[in-house]
Amino acid sequence: MKLKSLPQRTCIGCNTKKNKNELIRIVRNKEGNICIDRTGKADGRGAYICDSEECLKKAIKSKRLDRIFETKISDEIYENLRGVIIDK
Repeated sequence: MKLKSLPQRTCIGCNTKKNKNELIRIVRNKEGNICIDRTGKADGRGAYICDSEECLKKAIKSKRLDRIFETKISDEIYENLRGVIIDK
């Protein structure tokens, strides 16, 4: 019997592939609201980031989220992410 493989996603900070459940999901819904999706099931376009301050810094510097979601990402969203990463 073959074990079911876990879905892999790429971190927007360091570009490494990891299991989906090891990453934090950021989602943009149809209304254009961007939030942190703790369940991994929210509707909308998703992006994944490692649970590390280093990856968050790289993502902010490269404006990777802005490109993925095709919109300007507010500092408030980055601050929320920083809070989630540091609060582990």
